[in-house]
Amino acid sequence: MYACGPTVYNPPHIGNARAAVVYDILYRVLRRHYSSVVYARNITDVDDKINTAALEQGVPIETITTRYIEVYHRDMRSLGVLPPVIEPRATHHIAEIIAMIERLMDSGHAYTEKGHALFHVPSFERYGELSGRAREDMIAGARVEIAPFKRDPADFVLWKPSDETAPGWDSPWGRGRPGWHIECSAMAERHLGETFDIHGGGNDLKFPHHENEIAQSVCSHGGAPFAKYWVHNGFVEIDSEKMSKSLGNVLLVETLLKRFPGEAIRMALIKTRYREPISWNDMLVEQAKAQLDRMYGALQRLEAIELSAHAKSSVEFARAMDDDLNTSLAISNLMESVTRANTADSLPKQAQAKSELLAGGAELGILQQSPSDWFAVDPGGEIDAVRVDDLIAQREEARGQKDWTRADEIRDELSALGIQIQDGPNGTEWRT
Repeated sequence: MYACGPTVYNPPHIGNARAAVVYDILYRVLRRHYSSVVYARNITDVDDKINTAALEQGVPIETITTRYIEVYHRDMRSLGVLPPVIEPRATHHIAEIIAMIERLMDSGHAYTEKGHALFHVPSFERYGELSGRAREDMIAGARVEIAPFKRDPADFVLWKPSDETAPGWDSPWGRGRPGWHIECSAMAERHLGETFDIHGGGNDLKFPHHENEIAQSVCSHGGAPFAKYWVHNGFVEIDSEKMSKSLGNVLLVETLLKRFPGEAIRMALIKTRYREPISWNDMLVEQAKAQLDRMYGALQRLEAIELSAHAKSSVEFARAMDDDLNTSLAISNLMESVTRANTADSLPKQAQAKSELLAGGAELGILQQSPSDWFAVDPGGEIDAVRVDDLIAQREEARGQKDWTRADEIRDELSALGIQIQDGPNGTEWRT
């Protein structure tokens, strides 16, 4: 499975978070069915927006990308997002990108003009099948740059020249950098092969990004299929308006984490089925937190109940998740387990309810902390600073002993408490 990851030039917003959470849940469901799931989520670390930020701040692009990769990882950990199996970066795959472009040149699907390498869209008859767009819509579509040197208005850039102010690499077409679309195709080929099972991303990537990925990948692989299945998640709307910088309604994850627990934000993101848009507001998160309060309350009452086997979700829960990730129905099933937990009149019934909550929670990426920890933290409220400082000291000790597993466990424990940490030259700083 390959999912389009972040372009790292600013902190992630709630729309970025939705994509990460959706494919995290798909990854969790697939692991229930398959013994081995290879999940790749890329990082775009060379891009014109990154270049612009680096120029404005007078620093190399690596300074920008390193900073925001760390922020992305931090925020996604706070939302319970598991790390992918593979996290390829575009700048680590320049050789693969150049090789793919050369194959497209050799097969007649690409050409050079004014220092650019471009894919010739009319050479791929199936272009547009994924998005179902008409020819005129493609040309006028989002992120399609019309340039006078293109043979066809729909042709897209594979490689572009770099001047002295932009990062660049040597290539057969001169010093330059890759276009955005070719990066994902080359990284997917390198790590998952010519044809793989599932490709995911936001609805906004269906055209032109995913359409272009298909064209260049199929043509560079002699007609072999690219991805067998495509999955696209819906937008996050702010009070029913599309989130955008122009409207000034972009919600950053780090801002939301100051007000709500990460699990509550995650729960709010999965209350709606992944393909549908989410109308985001405070009430949605408060309702999600109230549901989590009930779930954790049930688990708290069952803390003394020991399970004789691994936790197993209910048949209804698994059926809902297997039905195109019907998380809204799955959450309803979990709430029914809460009711059973609160009314169970025997140890076997209590154990079954606890098992259903723990297994279902694990697949949804919620209920990942102890009930006492959940009820102890109130973002914006009182934090046990002594406990936080003690955990940070334990982490420093583990790092000193190169016990990286324990250090990561403590970081995750702090994250579950709503604490964000930042390692720097002056030690480790924390905030809520």
